[in-house]
Amino acid sequence: MLNNKTIHTLSVYVSNRPGVLARIAQTFSRRGYNIESLVVSSAIDGHFSRMTIGVSGAEEGLGQIIKQVDKLIDVLHCTDHTFDDAVTKEMGLVKIAVGADGRSEALQIAEHFGCKTVDLTDESMILQVVGDPAKIDALMGMIQKFKIIEIVRTGKVLMSRGADIT
Repeated sequence: MLNNKTIHTLSVYVSNRPGVLARIAQTFSRRGYNIESLVVSSAIDGHFSRMTIGVSGAEEGLGQIIKQVDKLIDVLHCTDHTFDDAVTKEMGLVKIAVGADGRSEALQIAEHFGCKTVDLTDESMILQVVGDPAKIDALMGMIQKFKIIEIVRTGKVLMSRGADIT
């Protein structure tokens, strides 16, 4: 959810060729949809890629856009997995300003959320967290008591549970 709007999570399986991403992004933008997150990775053999796209916009037009994306050259299939039974993960890096006086509390919060400390200096630390987006949002809420210097999030990746293909 983003500002009470559902962010739909789409999986798009495409040929690994130049210009495919631009054509897909253009399809969403022409219809007034915003791409909230985008993760692209090569599939098993390198000839294809999987795009996991988080989009927000009017609910009523999304089905039509999915059909339009499905018809694009180099798109093998486009599926909305928003309400499917799937494993969903995201990775986040959070850099906070924290000195010796607050380090213990910051490390306790990090431990609670299963974070790794990937950088530590006298005046800051970088935490790495992996989990579902709600977990990362909860960490961000707890860590607000420290000065947040920078946040980077990967966006969702997902895979259908069981033997179904994503």
